[in-house]
Amino acid sequence: MKIIKIQILLFFLISICSHLTMAQNWTLVWQDEFTNGISPDWVFETGNGNSGWGNNELQYYRRENATVENGHLVITARRESIGGYNYTSSRMKTQGKKSWKYGKVEARISVPAFLGSWPAFWMLGDNISTIGWPACGEIDIMEHVNTEAQTHGTIHWQDHNNAYASYTGSTSVNSVTNFHTYTIEWDELAIKWFVDGNLYHEASIENGVNGTSEFHNNFFILLNMAIGGNWPGFNIDNTAFPARMLVDYVRIYQKTGTSSGPVSLFQHCDFDGYSVALQEGSYTMSQLQSLGLVDNDISSLKVQEDFQIRLYEHDNFTGASIVKTSDDTCLVNDGFNDIMSSAIVSGVQSSWLTQIEAEDYIVQSGTQTEACSEGGLNVGWIDTNDWLVWNVNIPNAGSYLIEYRVASPNNGGVLQLEKAGGIPVYGSLTIPNTGGWQNWTSISHAVNLDGGAQEIAIKAPAGGWNINWLKISSTSNGIKSMIRETVSKSDDLIVFPVPAKDVLTIQGTSLKSSLGIYSIDGKLIRETDTKGKDGATILDVQELKSGLYVIKDFKTGKTTRFSKE
Repeated sequence: MKIIKIQILLFFLISICSHLTMAQNWTLVWQDEFTNGISPDWVFETGNGNSGWGNNELQYYRRENATVENGHLVITARRESIGGYNYTSSRMKTQGKKSWKYGKVEARISVPAFLGSWPAFWMLGDNISTIGWPACGEIDIMEHVNTEAQTHGTIHWQDHNNAYASYTGSTSVNSVTNFHTYTIEWDELAIKWFVDGNLYHEASIENGVNGTSEFHNNFFILLNMAIGGNWPGFNIDNTAFPARMLVDYVRIYQKTGTSSGPVSLFQHCDFDGYSVALQEGSYTMSQLQSLGLVDNDISSLKVQEDFQIRLYEHDNFTGASIVKTSDDTCLVNDGFNDIMSSAIVSGVQSSWLTQIEAEDYIVQSGTQTEACSEGGLNVGWIDTNDWLVWNVNIPNAGSYLIEYRVASPNNGGVLQLEKAGGIPVYGSLTIPNTGGWQNWTSISHAVNLDGGAQEIAIKAPAGGWNINWLKISSTSNGIKSMIRETVSKSDDLIVFPVPAKDVLTIQGTSLKSSLGIYSIDGKLIRETDTKGKDGATILDVQELKSGLYVIKDFKTGKTTRFSKE
């Protein structure tokens, strides 16, 4: 369900030449077949949600408009005046009850088709109540408006420039009032949309490209039918009421078999029984159960190099705990067999938690990127009111050491360390006069940080400094867990606008290298030198034919795809 409807140019393309769809092994981890009523995992919205849920919708949502008939959920929109609105309907969600990170999410649905109708099957990020929309992310699995013979699949998010972004696709559907199966397949690489098993749309989210880190978090499900609003308009066919949206089932599957995360948990010793792969992050019991785990049911595990998992006896990271940094064939040896109700997965590297190189930052405002005399790139001149931001997952609130390498010809000053948005301010980082832009010095400050996933920002109230790197280290309990940034690092080039018409800008190119433009079947079409100014190159692409192309930086091996109008 759109909260707002904006058309913008995006950096996404349907991936044809990589991440090809393969047969997956899926395990059903949650379902509502609506056989014996509506599952208690659903909660219902009430009212009109302040300005029609952000879309100027015309209905008043009520629990009473959702019923079960003949094994189907029925959401009925009626023409009746309640709460100051002339229509009623239902909007239901699993927020606070069930949410999932990655998987196959599908429902078999029949929707009405009349002027003013807007049924939807969609998902929102678990953290919407703390960071808001669109920063939480939104995945629209199925939306239909008015009488059109097609369905839409869309993602909405807050990109790496902290701006609203969306990427949408649509496909024709034969008789939308008949039952059809609407599905997404979602993993760490991409989100793919299907109707009746046919792929029609795909968005890359690999490494949080273009700020899509939102889609590497847990999401909950929503079902609703709106009446009117910014997208379908306000010309309502009042002869269509009562109108019914029917849902045969909603099912969630998770991948099994090959691990898709750095840690895999197994039901039995010697890596036997069912298994679930975990990405980096913190998992309560409800989150583990949403992935298919049973409480107190894990007996062995596999851990990839440079990662660790801390197993907790009780939910919400309480009780006895153990840390595993390598494979364990049977947890009985640790007295932890079939004893786990929550867990935290993180990286491990030496004695430091995270070191973010300059090219890994999201650079805001007027900040520049330039060459470093010691190799690589620096975040260049951090001027007055400029700032940098990166996303980390701090295991626990407490004291940490911020270390950074800077150069400055100024007469000292401060950089401000804070959560993005300024609350709280973690403290000031004192900067000395190093005598020049390439005269480097390393400095450290002890700070108290909040625990959990968050954006940390470095702001310059005044002055200018050259930053080479920063890192966060633990100062308590000998913790040696690496906190990996989740948004800012990308191994790909960034191109815009997409689709390109005459000129294409490529960001992230290396100095003194060359770029190759390839056809989608791998044929080299053209080679050109990189310009190297601020890590960006501008290409004239007027002569290219319409279609998909691949760009490669021959020095770094970075690639990306773009389309030509």
